[in-house]
Amino acid sequence: MLSILVCTHTYAVSLTYPRAESDSDSRYQYDWEVLRTALEKTSARYGAFEIKQSQHQMPPARVSFEMLRPNSEINLFVRATNAELETSFLPIRIPVDRGLLGYRIFLIRPADQEKFASVKSLDDLRKFSVGQGRGWADVAILTAAQFNVVEGSSYDGLFPMLKLRRFDFLSRSLDEAWREYDERHLEHNFTVEPTLLLYYPLPRYFFVRRDADGERIAKRIEAGMEIMIKDGSLIALFNQYKSDLIKRAGLAQRRILRIPNPKLSAQTPLNRSELWYDPVKGK
Repeated sequence: MLSILVCTHTYAVSLTYPRAESDSDSRYQYDWEVLRTALEKTSARYGAFEIKQSQHQMPPARVSFEMLRPNSEINLFVRATNAELETSFLPIRIPVDRGLLGYRIFLIRPADQEKFASVKSLDDLRKFSVGQGRGWADVAILTAAQFNVVEGSSYDGLFPMLKLRRFDFLSRSLDEAWREYDERHLEHNFTVEPTLLLYYPLPRYFFVRRDADGERIAKRIEAGMEIMIKDGSLIALFNQYKSDLIKRAGLAQRRILRIPNPKLSAQTPLNRSELWYDPVKGK
């Protein structure tokens, strides 16, 4: 999605989000569609808008650096939250993916399936090393839960690292795992582990700068997302992008292992059940 233009060439708000780390990285398509819809829902009240992506690809550390620069090319990003991010930037505290990111399944080498099928507890799972991207929110969560975490310097590099046995499994959300399997398994020879599900609460938010312009943008996005929750369009988009991948995950056949997320802020809206996907209820 290179650019989305609405109405005229005079925009009440112009948003630039970071280009994904890889040209083959499709993880963010749903997020930007949610953003576009939230802005559309508020056009009558707030005016026309423009959304575009940055010229350059940006890993998470570069995104954070650029967002702290007043005249940076980008003025918004989406990421799994933690207390430090919420101090540095202004979050819109509505989980973009309804908390789906916290439901983790694993990409593994096919030859290791029997080993993972024998896992019955967290202690069993801790015997395996887990791969994650550098700067991902999951690193601190998994480390606090006493997992051996191996960080990769780039998103694309994680898949050959798995193949080369730099770690034993790559922990991914339900939808990420199957999309990455479809896109990359032939090249890197991995499979989706079918018996385990790791859960920790991990909301994914839109973030803007903590300044007057950021507050104005956040107010509009929040208003639009609240409309989407009320009129059902957020769930409709979620189902459009995620439902087939969730079904493929086969949750009923998986053993659920849970760990806490010590990095959640006290403002996390855990008491608003309508914001969170429930795999037991399937909605």
